[in-house]
Amino acid sequence: MIRSMTAFARQESQGPWGGLQLELRSVNHRYLELSPRLPEELRALEPKIRARLNAVLARGKVECNIRYQAPQEGKEGLSLNLDLVRQLAQASREVDGIIYNPAPINGLEVMRWPGVIEAPSIDQQALHAEVFRLLEQAMDELVDNRRREGASLKAIILQRCDSADAVVRQVLERLPSILDGQRQRLLTRLEEIRQELDPDRIEQEIALLAQKIDVAEELDRLGTHLIEVRRVLEAKEPVGRRLDFLMQELNREANTLGSKSIDSDTTRASVDLKVLIEQMREQIQNIE
Repeated sequence: MIRSMTAFARQESQGPWGGLQLELRSVNHRYLELSPRLPEELRALEPKIRARLNAVLARGKVECNIRYQAPQEGKEGLSLNLDLVRQLAQASREVDGIIYNPAPINGLEVMRWPGVIEAPSIDQQALHAEVFRLLEQAMDELVDNRRREGASLKAIILQRCDSADAVVRQVLERLPSILDGQRQRLLTRLEEIRQELDPDRIEQEIALLAQKIDVAEELDRLGTHLIEVRRVLEAKEPVGRRLDFLMQELNREANTLGSKSIDSDTTRASVDLKVLIEQMREQIQNIE
């Protein structure tokens, strides 16, 4: 199924381990580029988060932002490390006996010392499990959004394929009359000097010219490439790069059609095809 590379997903939860908020953002990119942004408390999870995203996504620039809020202290009051407070008080008395006219310290200053106020104990295993639960939900949401956007892109591309097919059919229908008209014009121009030229040689030159300006082969290849585009759009795996290659091939044939053109309708068809191909290419740039 066609998937876009542009999508957003957000999940959050609250529990005994604190509050978590996880966001996934993806935009188009030639390859898969992951940018996890994790708080220090969850930094160790980055390799596993990268591995999980790699298993689900194939292309796109993906940001994974996780915000974590530790749980607040219990309602019964602050939890103090009294042993550390005693050590700080003893060290303060020793310093006071050494320096001249020491300034007194108060309890609030002691409480600011790292480790005096103890953070509540957190079940790290439960916290990590919740992170990956949110990650799975966010990835499901992201992939669903990508699929919905991809379905819209597929419809646009198929519509442009139908329009390109119509242009190719019109040229194919007119091609015999275009070649015959060109042959008649050449014969008319050569009529006045026919006495000086070998009639067989003239026919040979006309045949060679007709071969050079015959665009039936280019039109056949255009039709074949458009059939392949439709087939690829039905594939299950990521197809963005394959579609991008097909756009290059279509554009090459459209350019050749224009360079060999001997008729205003053929020239117009070449321009119309290049416009349609460019419109498809712009949409394909956002397909995974």
